[in-house]
Parts: sequence; structure tokens; C-alpha cells
Amino acid sequence: MKAKSFLVLGLGRFGRSLAETLHNMGYDVLAVDKDEEAVNSLPPAITYAVVGDVTDENMIKSLGVGNFDAAVVAVGGEIHSSVLLTLILKEEGVKYIVARAQSELHSKVLNKVGADRIIFPEKDMGVRVANNLVSTNILELIELSSEHSIVEIIPPSVWIGKSIKESNIRAKYGVSIMAVKKDSSVKVAPTAEYIIMDDDNLVIIGRNENINKIGSME
Repeated sequence: MKAKSFLVLGLGRFGRSLAETLHNMGYDVLAVDKDEEAVNSLPPAITYAVVGDVTDENMIKSLGVGNFDAAVVAVGGEIHSSVLLTLILKEEGVKYIVARAQSELHSKVLNKVGADRIIFPEKDMGVRVANNLVSTNILELIELSSEHSIVEIIPPSVWIGKSIKESNIRAKYGVSIMAVKKDSSVKVAPTAEYIIMDDDNLVIIGRNENINKIGSME
């Protein structure tokens, strides 16, 4: 999924982190929460921020949610609220829905009503989910610092069939390949002569700005 506009519903610690990260990456974000203080505390540059009850079906429909590429249900509290909200978003035609779950049972219910991806806030940081949402190739991300990360990616098509040396990955793209995963095997520190194949997953390390560019490559 390659999205350009995002709806973030719920501005707790996770939702706020997600909204701010997506905005800082240059994407259009509409953030909604019933807590006026939470909305007003967002950076003024956030594309749109609205005070509203995300469990109110009429309010959600008035936002034109079907026009967004992706929506994130980040509300906490009672489980039925996020389930109902996910169902409403699905019925309104939102293309891709990410929903926060509090338990495995909650996760199963969200999946049944149409969530495309389930996240657990204690496992998935907002920054990490934001990077996954906007990068078509990124499968997994581990933040090392505010500037550097380790990620597992699907190799961009321009790399496939070429050696690491031939692709000039470190010099041209500013990242280093730490390992290659294929099926159940892992090849650590591949040589410069290694030929990248289309069924490889690459574990790379680098600056976040460079990783984001690679993640958006076809």
C-alpha cells in the first residue's frame, strides 16, 4: 500500500506519535480526538486537527473519510468503540484500515469487521507504524535512534539481478546490507558479489531519511 493521506482517530501517546511522524514525513494528516486539549497540543503545522467524538457515526461520516488513503483507529478505552469505528470506516470505503488492539481476542474481532492490519501499542511504536504505512517495501523496522534504523525490506526492482557491488548500494543509497533472508535461511554480511534475487528480503542499516527513500522505490 502506498498512501498519501492519512486519518488518525485517537490522540493518545500512540496516535499522537503516529500523526506527528506522518506529518514530519510530508504527508497529509487529519487527526481527530474528543479531547480538545490533546488536539490543541498538536504542532500547529499538522495538516488538519479536529475535536470530535470518534464513536459518533455522523461525525465520522461528515469528515469524508472515504477520501483518505488510510485510516488508523488509535482509540483506547472500551473495545466496542474501536470495533464500531472500524466497521464504519469499512462501510465508508476507506481503502486501508489499521486498528489498535488491546488483546488477541480484540484483534480477531477487528480483523473480522474489516481491519487490514492490527497493531499492539506496547509492541508497535507510532514512529515504526508510520514508516511502514508510507513505505511499500519496508517489512520490519527497529529504531536505533532518532536518525538511524535497521529495517527488513523487499528489494527494489532496480536492485534485482545485480550484485551488491554493481548496484553500488552503500555509496548511492547511503545504507548497508547487514543480512539477506531467503525462506528460512539467513546469510549474514553478504559479500559485494552477492546477486540480489526477487525472493530475497534484505536487512539494511542506515539513516532514516535514506531508508524512507528506498522504502518508497518500486
